[in-house]
Amino acid sequence: MGIPEINYWAVLLATLSSMVVGTVWYSPKVFGTRWEKLARVDRTANSSAVLPIMVTVVVSFLTAWVLAGSTAIAWHFYGGGYLISAIVTGVTLWGGFTAARFITHDVFEGRPSQLTTMNIAHELVTVVVMALIIGVWPPAGTV
Repeated sequence: MGIPEINYWAVLLATLSSMVVGTVWYSPKVFGTRWEKLARVDRTANSSAVLPIMVTVVVSFLTAWVLAGSTAIAWHFYGGGYLISAIVTGVTLWGGFTAARFITHDVFEGRPSQLTTMNIAHELVTVVVMALIIGVWPPAGTV
């Protein structure tokens, strides 16, 4: 096996899903107001959201691409269902990298544990949604 097979349409849809999950998660009616308070963010300030959105799109694409490649590798290695491989891979990568790094940085920065919990939960939901998309739409010729 050389380069892992990746369905780039699934990666693009997973990237888009990250934007949708973030928009809902951090909306004022869900966790947005609480997040603003805990993170000390003032959305009423006259700052542009263009750069953060552009960064989010690029980073979300990278996350989806890595998840898709890692899922293909895991599926080839362990076998079984592609969807299960995607979910297990996503949750494992989230726990071992995303959650662990958030917790480490937030403890050193003295951030409230409620903020850390809110942010890592958001990342878990984001990765699971990405994994569902990647898992139900495997690369052609793999399953």
